Amino acid sequence: MKAFESKKRHNEIKEKVIKLFLIAAASVSILTTFGVLFSILFEAIEFFQMRSFWYFITGTEWSPGVANSKFGALPIFSGTFIITFIAMSVALPIGLGSAIFMSEYATPSTRNKLKPLLEILAGIPTVVYGFFAAITVAPAIVNFFSLLGIHASFNSALASGIVMGIMIIPIISSLSDDVIQAVPDSQRKASLALGMTMSETISHIVIPSALPGIISATLLGLSKALGETMIVVMAAGLRPNLSWNILEDMTTVTVRIVDSLVGDHEFNSPDTLSAFALGLILFFVTLLLNIVSLALIRKFKEKYKINTL
Repeated sequence: MKAFESKKRHNEIKEKVIKLFLIAAASVSILTTFGVLFSILFEAIEFFQMRSFWYFITGTEWSPGVANSKFGALPIFSGTFIITFIAMSVALPIGLGSAIFMSEYATPSTRNKLKPLLEILAGIPTVVYGFFAAITVAPAIVNFFSLLGIHASFNSALASGIVMGIMIIPIISSLSDDVIQAVPDSQRKASLALGMTMSETISHIVIPSALPGIISATLLGLSKALGETMIVVMAAGLRPNLSWNILEDMTTVTVRIVDSLVGDHEFNSPDTLSAFALGLILFFVTLLLNIVSLALIRKFKEKYKINTL
C-alpha cells in the first residue's frame, strides 16, 4: 500500500513538472510575440510623432533622404501585395496539385521519389532564387512580351512573383501532402463504395477533410512571401512604384526596411525610424491574416463536424 501511494505521489509530481514545463514553453512563445511587438512599437510611435500617420498609410510618394522627405507607404504596400498575389497564384495551384497527385494518384515508389525532389527546393538559398530570377526569368519575360509588342522591364513584379512562387511550392506541397495523407482511408473507400469517382471523392471528401491543414499550409506560404527580401531586391528593384502594371519594377515592405536600416542616417531620424513603422504595419497585416485564417479553420471544422454527425 505504501509503495502504491509512493508511486502515485511520484507520478503526480512528474505530471506537475511536465505541466509546468509545457506552461513555460507556451509562455516563451507568447512573450516572444509581445517582445517582437514592443521592440518595434515604441520606435514606430516616435516616427509617427514626426510624420503624419494618415499620410503614411495613404500617401503615394516615398522619398526619404531629401530635403522635403515624404513617407507615403502606399506604393510599398501595393508592391508587396501585388508580388505576393503573383507568388501565391503560382504556388497554390502547383503545390496543391502536386500534393493531391502524390497522395492520391502516385504509387508509393513514385511518391517516395518525387517528394524529396520537391523538398530540395525548400533548401535552396533565396539568393540563388534571386540569381535565377534576375538572369533567367526576367530576360525570358522581357523577350516574350517584346514579341507581343509590349515593353517589360528587366526588374519587374512578375519575375519576382513567379520565382517567389516557385520557392513557396515545396512548403504548400509538403504540408498539404501530409494532411491529405492523414485523412482516414475508410472515408475514401466509403465514397468509392457509394459510386463516386476518384475525382469526386477527392473534391467532396478528401479536400474538405484536409482543408484546415491546407489553409494552414497556404498561410505559411503567404507569410514566407510577405517576408521575402532577396528575390525582390534582385528581380523587382528598390523603387516604390504605385502601379498595377506587373511588368514594371516595384518594391516591398521588407526591402524598404533593410534599405532604411543600412543607410548612414542617425538612428532617431525619420529615415531610419520609418523602418519600424513599416514593420509595425506589416506585423498587424500578418496578424490579421492569421486571425482570419483561424476563424475560417474553426468555422469549417464546426461545419464538418455537424455534417459528419
